[in-house]
Amino acid sequence: MFAAVLDTCVLWPSLQRDFVLSMAVEGLYRPLWSEAILAELHRHEQGKWLRRDAEPSTATERADHLLNQMRRHFDDALVTGWEGLDGTFGLPDRDDEHVVATAVVGGAGAIVTENLKDFPPDLIPAHVEILSVREFAANTADVDPNRAARALQMLAERHQRPPHTAVELLELLVGRYEMTEVGEILGPILDTG
Repeated sequence: MFAAVLDTCVLWPSLQRDFVLSMAVEGLYRPLWSEAILAELHRHEQGKWLRRDAEPSTATERADHLLNQMRRHFDDALVTGWEGLDGTFGLPDRDDEHVVATAVVGGAGAIVTENLKDFPPDLIPAHVEILSVREFAANTADVDPNRAARALQMLAERHQRPPHTAVELLELLVGRYEMTEVGEILGPILDTG
């Protein structure tokens, strides 16, 4: 199965994360991450709740809950043993080295990130693609549009605050995250389903 490392910037926006991970639940790809990626996600998630005036303990609990859910549902996603490659790729931002190291050790075919400029293709091993989340989501949905639509429908069933239909969630993905191609792939299926 195709494996992809999901960078923190892909995992942090909640609806985007939930859609991309829902496609993994449907077996369209295998997500990968490292403890370093999860630690960064935890910090961002905690900060989000603090900015929303949550008590520090509540912010920590919510960030913990997110990571616990990710670990539970994707118990084979954690890549270990990447540390020896950290710092060996010469990336513009040394703080991104762990992402490439995770991809190499995890056998990923892609790194999904919004920080494309931080991953120059000439510094990345040839077997690892660098994809934006929009491109990755479209490519993944295109593999099996019916399963991708089912992933969105399952997400709609779980998405209760506030409730949204699959069509409404698709509209949000297109509007918020510019997933226009995903909309073109899944829209006709959802409109007839």
